[in-house]
Amino acid sequence: MGKTKKIALITGSIRGIGKAIAKEMHSLGYSLIINGVSQHSLPESYLDEFSGSKETIHYIQADISIVEDRQKLVEKIIQLNRIDLLVNNAGVAPKERNDILVATETSFDRVMNTNLKGPYFLTQQVAQLMIQFKNNHLIDYNPKIINIGSNSAYTSSPNRGEYCLSKAGMAMMTKLYADRLSEFNIPVFEVRPGIIKTDMTKSVEKKYDTLFKEGITPFSRWGTPIDVAKCVSAIVQGYFPYSTGQVFNVDGGFHLKRL
Repeated sequence: MGKTKKIALITGSIRGIGKAIAKEMHSLGYSLIINGVSQHSLPESYLDEFSGSKETIHYIQADISIVEDRQKLVEKIIQLNRIDLLVNNAGVAPKERNDILVATETSFDRVMNTNLKGPYFLTQQVAQLMIQFKNNHLIDYNPKIINIGSNSAYTSSPNRGEYCLSKAGMAMMTKLYADRLSEFNIPVFEVRPGIIKTDMTKSVEKKYDTLFKEGITPFSRWGTPIDVAKCVSAIVQGYFPYSTGQVFNVDGGFHLKRL
């Protein structure tokens, strides 16, 4: 009998950190459920970056802030009859960086719905399926949940308050689900990236280039999506068997308090 094919759902996985995580999980032998908001199907150029069988990559157009779209992801899990890993990666930044004294409710709702409400309720549904599959005694089944947070969870940026609040909320969401799912031996982790070079940070690239030279982080370089993906990989491979609710900072030491 061949080795059981494990399945990972990685949200927001057509670019940046999500894409790097998807590639890393695929290299570990996982089948993938991935999603994006705007594209109806994946371009061949995307699939060309993945080695091995492309038939194990299942793409679903879905916006996790929308109930019906989250259900499409859940229905795919039910169809495949297994889910070993949920990575809540999908997230958005404010379209405009506005001071909290003038920021709008429209921007607040958009960011919070995608970055917190969507992952919160998607995790609820996926966790219930994980419990069900555990009760069904699936072979080699040790599911995990990983939330991709941000150092904005504890760093004040008054010109993008809604983003900071969404990531602070995700930090508590990690604790809540780690606590609740411990009964079922389902660990929940948070990977907390720092300043990562992605499309999301492109508009402030020059600003951070200067800040790195000035020593904003102990490691004076941009973080990369693969830095985050390698951390996820270590968790997935089971190197932290007696941990849950743990935060892994991938930030070049930004979180350190220094004199």
